[in-house]
Amino acid sequence: MVGALLSFCVMAVAMRKLSGPLTVMEILALRAMLGLAIIGVVALFRPAERHSITMRRLPLHILRNSVHFGSQYLWALGLVLLPLATVFALEFTMPAWTILLAPFFLGERMTRSRIGAVILGLIGVLVILRPGVESFRPAALIVLIAALGYGAQIIATKKLTATESTFAIVFWMNVIQLALGLMFAGVLFLQKLTLDLVPAIAGLGAAGVFAHFCLSNAFRAGDASVVVPLDFLRIPLIAVIGWWLYDESLDVFVFAGAGIIISGILWNLRSEVRRPLLSQPLPPSVPAENVKTG
Repeated sequence: MVGALLSFCVMAVAMRKLSGPLTVMEILALRAMLGLAIIGVVALFRPAERHSITMRRLPLHILRNSVHFGSQYLWALGLVLLPLATVFALEFTMPAWTILLAPFFLGERMTRSRIGAVILGLIGVLVILRPGVESFRPAALIVLIAALGYGAQIIATKKLTATESTFAIVFWMNVIQLALGLMFAGVLFLQKLTLDLVPAIAGLGAAGVFAHFCLSNAFRAGDASVVVPLDFLRIPLIAVIGWWLYDESLDVFVFAGAGIIISGILWNLRSEVRRPLLSQPLPPSVPAENVKTG
């Protein structure tokens, strides 16, 4: 998880560095180009992964990645317009949006803890945005829309995982998003790349792949109830990086709002972990009235 946290921060810093000579759309095209190159190398050495790629669910792949691409555009735009900590804090409303959409598209039921996570998420957003006061930044709404889009693409990903391999999903993600990026940005932006941008370009490509690699191994090594809360360390980490590199102030309201959002997610996560345990039948030696539930 330390590797994943650092990778997300490196990606944010790299995108902000590249936002000078390149437009946001050109950065997204470059990112997809780098990702597809890495996927291509993996496919050469792992034929089994290559054979898992099919076109049977191409329409859903296109829908998912169109939404994801648009969300990435808005998120990257937020990185340019807002303090890094604010962007990351608002991005953590994504689980609440996913919970809200899941009953309609996946048939999942709403529980008390899931509703609570959504409510606390909205309260946390209001604390961060403080609508009606001078510090309110309309650009923050861009990041909220991006988080909603990320939640929608997670729903689509959930549907795809029923029949598609992870490699196929990542492959089509880079292919489709590269096509969208080139459609809007063209290829002439490659002429803008100079030697001084090489570290940022390397960080953009490596961080994306390394983040997914670290997250996958973290979930393989530990329970989700341990791994997911560690991801919240991104907010104080990116706040310190923003203060160090860009002289961004450490806003107490961002931390307070993020804390409210995180508390709702942790509440729901704890309830989801406990629910299967409470639903299991009790051993004959343990009377039901002796079991405390909450």
